[in-house]
Amino acid sequence: MEIALGVLIVFVLLALYLLSSLRILNEYERAVIFRLGRVLPAPKGPGLFILYWPIDSMVRVDLRIVTRVVEPQDVITRDNVSIKVNAVLYFRVVEPMKSVLQVENYLHATSQVALTTLRSTVGQAELDELLSERDRLNRKLQEIIDGHTEPWGVKVSTVEVKDVDLPERMQRAMARQAEAERERRAKVINAEGEFQAAEKLKQAAEIMTPYPMALQMRFLQALAEVATENNSTIVFPLPLDLLKPFLGEKKN
Repeated sequence: MEIALGVLIVFVLLALYLLSSLRILNEYERAVIFRLGRVLPAPKGPGLFILYWPIDSMVRVDLRIVTRVVEPQDVITRDNVSIKVNAVLYFRVVEPMKSVLQVENYLHATSQVALTTLRSTVGQAELDELLSERDRLNRKLQEIIDGHTEPWGVKVSTVEVKDVDLPERMQRAMARQAEAERERRAKVINAEGEFQAAEKLKQAAEIMTPYPMALQMRFLQALAEVATENNSTIVFPLPLDLLKPFLGEKKN
């Protein structure tokens, strides 16, 4: 009887131990298992598995994309303009073993690498490049940061420069530059229009020169168009050639 009771107690304790050793991981999670301080060859999960306590310990790793905002940095560009810039970093763990074994805290380490890389890379670019070629700068940042985090099992997918704060004096200077550029373009377009109009007038004159009557008819048509408007005065230039028959020739 005592033996049966002892077996039952052992069975119950073993069942409780097994139940307490059960672990469940979600689809986006993996577990790096250490057994007596040594890591097992492959991570566990997702789903149900047994963690043999106390000889096993587990580090849970999230495989979802992590978003980190790189705090604003005061940077002096290559053309000596002081700006404040920040960025958004998107990354995820692709190798759970490396993210646990190669770095103490991959979240903090990746954020610090992004911060220093942002400061150094923007400092090597000019202001116009930062404003007009931001896509190329984003790709450059992504490649540099990803190169640092690859040994940690972390993949940096995207880096986006978020805000670029310029000094107020620089904003006014850029506004004046943009206004001057728009005026220059307007003058060029106006000059091109005058040139094209002159070319067309030249072609029209060459066509009508052999036919004086066509020129007179075009002149009368222009007067008719002017007369249709609500004008109280019409200026009518009269060619002298029309008055010659009435003036007659002087006699000697």
